[in-house]
Amino acid sequence: MKKKREAPIRVVERVQTGVRIEKRLLKVLKALAEYHDLTVGDLLEGIVLHAFDGLCPFSKKSLQLIQDLKRIYHLDLDATASHRLIEASEQIEAGEQQEASKPRRARTQ
Repeated sequence: MKKKREAPIRVVERVQTGVRIEKRLLKVLKALAEYHDLTVGDLLEGIVLHAFDGLCPFSKKSLQLIQDLKRIYHLDLDATASHRLIEASEQIEAGEQQEASKPRRARTQ
């Protein structure tokens, strides 16, 4: 069993943020945070700090739990979707813009 390295307690200043995030992804994050008895903010800080150091923030057990939670919450996204997500309203607008830019055929009578 790996022993966690002990790091000193650090005093920080946290700020409230209005981050928008995919709905099912947030459900998985909330469930994972609840499982580990953390706030979503603490979980995200840990994920980001590990990622910044090039480390995986999750144990094998947590990775399995994440797969289970993704299945429960119908989250079918993976890393390939990163930076490739648009909101449904943006998709509709893009479709309308595409339609408007198509050349119109003259009606025959």
